[in-house]
Amino acid sequence: MLANILIALVAAIHVYILALEMFLWNTRVGRKAFNLHADFARDTKTMAANQGLYNGFLAAGLLWGLWLGEAGFQFKVFFLACVLVAGLYGALTVSRKILYVQAMPALIALIALMSH
Repeated sequence: MLANILIALVAAIHVYILALEMFLWNTRVGRKAFNLHADFARDTKTMAANQGLYNGFLAAGLLWGLWLGEAGFQFKVFFLACVLVAGLYGALTVSRKILYVQAMPALIALIALMSH
């Protein structure tokens, strides 16, 4: 039960990231979330929308795993691992904040899932 709650939280984080990157990137909210200058946000909004779509796929995979119940165990492991790797890469290459927002929740959910 705890693992599924944590997985749902990770999925919700990625739905939120999808919204920020796909729809709010070039707004005050999006610029503040990612500490962007207005010109940069305007020039990169198509790239950000693409990133947002990928975050949506991560959320969809996690939600699919939850929907499948016990049969979704492998989906949950796979998509949590994808989130973890993406979060580690982002923390190393973009911002340390990504380690705490993306990678750590995925790692905690993965540990809870594997302890099940």
